Amino acid sequence: MKSSYVYILTNKYRTTFYIGVTANLSKRLVEHYEGTASKFTKKYNVKDLIYFETFSAIEQAIEREKQLKNWHKEWKINLIKSINPSLKTLDY
Repeated sequence: MKSSYVYILTNKYRTTFYIGVTANLSKRLVEHYEGTASKFTKKYNVKDLIYFETFSAIEQAIEREKQLKNWHKEWKINLIKSINPSLKTLDY
């Protein structure tokens, strides 16, 4: 079964966040980096991966994405810092 991902990107100042879902994280990150994935990420230069979760089904990833998008910004930052305390850009 193919994995699916929920991911969080940010800009270099760590002030703007984007939450997305994909079945191919590597490909999607390239699209964000090239500015072809999302008008929002292109406009705000949001392309640093700082958090992701892996799921066995796309439906689970979509449900988690919806949940995270409803969270307050502070909650999202606390979640990210739970695995990435310095908010460094992750390699994937």
